[in-house]
Amino acid sequence: MLSENTPQRKFGGSERRILGHLAALEKPVITAADLGIVVGGREAANLILSRLARKGWLLRLRRGAYSVVPLSSASLTPSLEDPLAAAMGLFAPCYISGWTAAQRWDLTEQVFNSIAVYSARPQRRSSQTVGGLNFQVRSVRPETVFGTTRVWSGTMAVEFATIHRTLLDVLDVPDMGGGGRQALEIAKAYWAKPEASPDTLFELALRLGRGSVFKRLGFTAELFGKPRPAWVEACRSKLSSGVSLLDPSGPTTGRIVSRWRLRLNIPVDDTR
Repeated sequence: MLSENTPQRKFGGSERRILGHLAALEKPVITAADLGIVVGGREAANLILSRLARKGWLLRLRRGAYSVVPLSSASLTPSLEDPLAAAMGLFAPCYISGWTAAQRWDLTEQVFNSIAVYSARPQRRSSQTVGGLNFQVRSVRPETVFGTTRVWSGTMAVEFATIHRTLLDVLDVPDMGGGGRQALEIAKAYWAKPEASPDTLFELALRLGRGSVFKRLGFTAELFGKPRPAWVEACRSKLSSGVSLLDPSGPTTGRIVSRWRLRLNIPVDDTR
């Protein structure tokens, strides 16, 4: 534990009260908006936050965003303790999906070193390291943020894609599930679940409105599940024109399944 005699730890009574206020919020990400009402405005709040960060009491995550350093921290360069809760503050409005949600819903045993986040706020970079944590962020349109459920991480509410929306997100962009081969494994695991629901998937996919998703959804449903003929035909009626790749990041070779307008550019036989 760092001593208050450490230069980075010295602070006055007003700063102590401010830190007490920030700590009481129990928020993983602090901004000037959390302090402005206390100190009389955003400009003053930004100056105080910057000063506390220089003294080591706050961890600067990025411009205008900080995290309170726990008193028990033994490091001058601590990292965020709760990556899921932190994501809600860093990339809001957002939700957790891709490989991270697949892990939560027991759709994969793969371990990833970053958190998969879908953000309705434009991002300059998809791969970001903030506060010692790695995030893979996909920018999405606000109207596509649906099919989520609230999960509590400590005292913070975290929005997760439901198991159904997780599958659709992975089929939409297999790289967010770990790549094409991993996306197939996630689809296989989904159809083995008792909560697998073709109707729920169809309703969500219809709302998402991406024909390529219906291609991969219909194909993997027939490969791993036992969908009703009427459901299959409903999916086929929503296919986009042209031939799509099963793995958009894979090669452009492979046999074409005309039924689903899909090119199988990665092996599928060993996933049955």
